[in-house]
Amino acid sequence: MKRHIFITRNSFSSPRWAEAFPDAMVVSAAAHTAVGADDVVWLSAELPDWRARIGDLVETAGCQVVVLSLQPDQGEALAALELGARGYVHALATPTLLREIETVVTHGGLWVGAELMTRLLGALRPRLPAPRDAALDALSPREVEVAQAVAAGLSNKEVARQLGVTERTVKAHLGAAFEKLGVRDRLQLALRIGAGGETRQALETL
Repeated sequence: MKRHIFITRNSFSSPRWAEAFPDAMVVSAAAHTAVGADDVVWLSAELPDWRARIGDLVETAGCQVVVLSLQPDQGEALAALELGARGYVHALATPTLLREIETVVTHGGLWVGAELMTRLLGALRPRLPAPRDAALDALSPREVEVAQAVAAGLSNKEVARQLGVTERTVKAHLGAAFEKLGVRDRLQLALRIGAGGETRQALETL
């Protein structure tokens, strides 16, 4: 049975975590809590040993780890991902975003914010073959719009506003695009269809 376990300093908690996951456990870093492979552990970057804890949780328990930071930093995010975390996000992210992250990481995907994704794509794109338009042939016109917007770094909320649809509709189209393209997360989607900053700039002019 999957559990959401928040490991923080002095059992610090946020009402947003409880709203996102009503049955979540919030435990102090000093507590000894058994963690299983099906669990999602949300680990506070405020802990002095959070880097070491990622390795222990991933290698020993085999669980999915998402690092929470009150002061998100791209360098810190990259360090967390290199150590085995599946995601990195602001500790006070909205419940909707937390649930979205949970969906991605439990399906084997990787969660990175828009700024970090843009940085990673910038580093990877010169080494990648030119994208093929054929990659989008399997998608409906609306799925193409959503996929390209998300691949350009927009959040579900931003895509919904730009396209004049609900966030639920965006999520449905995005899920269909993931399945049809055989990708698990936003970064894989961006690499698969080759969307870049040009797409985001075009959308922001609508």
